[in-house]
Amino acid sequence: MSDGVKLTQTRIRAGVWEGMLGGAGATAPKLEVMHLEKPVPGVSVTAVPGREGDYAVRVPIPAELLSEGVQTFLIRSGAETLAHFTIITGVAMEDDLRAEIDLLRAELDMLKRAFRRHCLETAGQAG
Repeated sequence: MSDGVKLTQTRIRAGVWEGMLGGAGATAPKLEVMHLEKPVPGVSVTAVPGREGDYAVRVPIPAELLSEGVQTFLIRSGAETLAHFTIITGVAMEDDLRAEIDLLRAELDMLKRAFRRHCLETAGQAG
């Protein structure tokens, strides 16, 4: 994705996260949504009529992924995280520090996988 790409949340309604992806170009990008390092099915990216390069993004939130505590979903294009959203269920929290820690943990896991993949690729080239 290029530097001008921006994904902005518009709302969550009826169990569906919705957002607008701008500056993505003429071809709809392939997005994936991850929750606990597993892909979330049903993501749709639809061109906005009359606005080239803009796309409506919809992510259905499966009820089985919601449980007590903080649930963080990462929206990515390749290795680049474009946005995230967090859902907190159960006991009300006084602040969202746990949500931020959960996001950092998810991003750290993604970086670890990318680093390990890089090490494997470069180890084969060294010999």
